[in-house]
Amino acid sequence: MRYLISRNEELKEILVADLVLSIAFDLAFNNGMFSFNIFSFLYFLPIFIISTTLTFVLHELMHREVAQRFFGAIAAFRYSEQGLAFTFLSSLFGFFIGLPGATVIYDYLNKREEGIVSLAGPLTNFIIFFVFFAIGISFYPNFINNITTSFSNPFKLDYIQNMINITLYISLILAFFNMLPIYPLDGSKIFRWNKFVYLSFLVFLFLNMSYIIGLGLTIAYLIIMLFFALFSSILARAILI
Repeated sequence: MRYLISRNEELKEILVADLVLSIAFDLAFNNGMFSFNIFSFLYFLPIFIISTTLTFVLHELMHREVAQRFFGAIAAFRYSEQGLAFTFLSSLFGFFIGLPGATVIYDYLNKREEGIVSLAGPLTNFIIFFVFFAIGISFYPNFINNITTSFSNPFKLDYIQNMINITLYISLILAFFNMLPIYPLDGSKIFRWNKFVYLSFLVFLFLNMSYIIGLGLTIAYLIIMLFFALFSSILARAILI
């Protein structure tokens, strides 16, 4: 168990993790070091800072807030230096394995409490997805058809639409990935607490992903996510615990 840290120290660790993740997302988005383009990297960096802050930081802070506010637990976000290094190195090769750290609960929680705290993260991601989706369909014609364009031909779209597309996309992917029932992902704790809640929310996310990117691509993503989740689980046991 790592020692408790002050609010200032926790804020510093959140900001470091946020910045490293933002850069790693941007590098992976630009195919890493194999076809690196400084203009494209700098152009999209503000977008990834915004999307990472909204999707990753809020995800982790909601774990902390629910644990503290509803169950009186002491909780804080802690980064992992080894995990951040691995995250950055993976992005150089054009893919992304995020192991930035996690919210640490310093008190005992029973299965129900742990499940509710774990659900807070993916649920926050879905709310962010829904908000950005609502904004997108309100202001952009053919919005749904253009979501994946941000990843295939982003300069075809304006800057704001790319920000909306990337943020909602990452938020939905992060929610779905974290719901996989593989330790230490949130899904493993939610599944242990309440299988009905787990399956209902997982199916709900699956249907939303299928609507956004299509059933075939969603199934392909699920297979890839399972592989990365198992790989990340092995690494997390060695790095984060």
